[in-house]
Amino acid sequence: MLRKNKKPSPDKKPVVYAFIDSQNVNLAIRDQGWKLDFNRFRIYLKEKYNVTKAYLFVGFLPGNQLLYNKLQESGYTVVFKPTLVSKEGKVKGSVDAELVLHSMIEYPNYDQAIIITGDGDFYCLVNYLNEKGKLLKLLVPNVKKYSKLLKPFAPDKTDFMNNLRQKLEVR
Repeated sequence: MLRKNKKPSPDKKPVVYAFIDSQNVNLAIRDQGWKLDFNRFRIYLKEKYNVTKAYLFVGFLPGNQLLYNKLQESGYTVVFKPTLVSKEGKVKGSVDAELVLHSMIEYPNYDQAIIITGDGDFYCLVNYLNEKGKLLKLLVPNVKKYSKLLKPFAPDKTDFMNNLRQKLEVR
């Protein structure tokens, strides 16, 4: 049954979905010198933002099946994008369109959304959700390296992951 686009009653917690650009998050966190523990990150999203469903968008590589299984066991709904390998051996699997599409497919099912990326390609989605009152947070992996297109949402609607190393780093 689809939920109508209305505010939840005050005594009921809002349904919150997260939409995660995994490559952007992974690269931005590694650029800071640490590796994200995705299991602990899923727990953090539930505890901090009451995320009931977390979509993780990733380019599919056959050799990563154990990783994908672990992500699903951690509570993520993993959405795969086919990848292409260039002549130079570089793997390409941009998930931008999938993330936008799924956030719109699921739109009637959540009250609020968290978009997790620093990529300016998501400006139109973040802006739309914000205008409709459905953007809970834009969670940016690196405060020092993210698109200027997303800066209008700071500080009210933006949180950063830079200070989460102690909580979320792989140990």
